[in-house]
Amino acid sequence: MFDGMTKELITYSRADGVELSATLYLPPGYDAGDGPLPTVMWAYPREFVSADAAGQVSGSPWAYDYIGWWSPLVWLTRGYAVLDDPAMPIIGEAGEEPNDTFVEQLSMSAEAAVEELVRRGVADRDRIAVGGVSYGAFMTANLLVHTDLFAAGIAMTGAYNRTLTPFGFQSEDRTLWDAPDVYVRMSPFMNADRLEEPILLVHGQADDNPGTFPIQSERFFAALKGLGGTARLVLLPLESHGYRARESILHVLWETQEWLDRYVSRREHR
Repeated sequence: MFDGMTKELITYSRADGVELSATLYLPPGYDAGDGPLPTVMWAYPREFVSADAAGQVSGSPWAYDYIGWWSPLVWLTRGYAVLDDPAMPIIGEAGEEPNDTFVEQLSMSAEAAVEELVRRGVADRDRIAVGGVSYGAFMTANLLVHTDLFAAGIAMTGAYNRTLTPFGFQSEDRTLWDAPDVYVRMSPFMNADRLEEPILLVHGQADDNPGTFPIQSERFFAALKGLGGTARLVLLPLESHGYRARESILHVLWETQEWLDRYVSRREHR
C-alpha cells in the first residue's frame, strides 16, 4: 500500500530566522498536477539553548521508514500528505527561559511549516490537521488555542493543565509558585474558551506517567464541552502511557480515521 509514496527532507525558516526542517511524505500515485491534499502534521516540541542548535537537521532522507500504528504515515494510504516531525524548537538564549516565549515560538514554527506546505502546492491551507503524543498532544492543544492554522487536532495521552504538574514538566524546572504566569499561559485548559476547532482526545485509563494522568484529558474534555466546543474523548481500558492491546490500537486508528475524514478531508474552504 505504500509503494510509490515519495519522501523528501525539506528545510525552511520561521519568522525570526531560525532554520527548521521536516520530512514531507506524499501518497502513492500523487502528481503535482493533482493539486493540494488534505494534510496531517505530526510533531513534538523540544527545548534548545541556542538558535544554531535548534536549526540542526536531525532527520535523513535515507533513513528507513518503520511504519507502525503510531506513525502518521498510515494516513498516506487514505490520500493524505504527511509532514512528519516538523521542528518545533523552543529556544532560550543568553540566560532566558525557553518557556517564557513558548506560545510565540510554537506558533511561529507551526506557521512556517504551514506556509512552506502551501508554497509547495501540496497542502490545502483549510485542510491541515495537527497531532501528537504526550508533549506533542500538549503542543496540539496549544496550537488550536493560540492559532487559526489548523482544521482539527488529534491529541493522545497529553497534559493540558500545568497547575496539575506544579513542580515542573518537560524541561521546565521552575515550580508553579516560581512562574505562575508561565504555567497558566501554557495551559490549554486555562484557555479552553479560545479553542474553536474540533479536537480528538485519546488517553489510556491506566496512564501512570505522573505528568499525564487521565484526569488531564477528562477535565479538558469537560471544559471544552461545557464551553460549547467540538471535542471527543476516547478512554482506553487498562492502557498506560503507550497503547499495547490489539483492540486499543485498532480502535485508535478507527477513531483517528473518522476524525480526519469528517473534519479535515471533507471540510469545505473557509
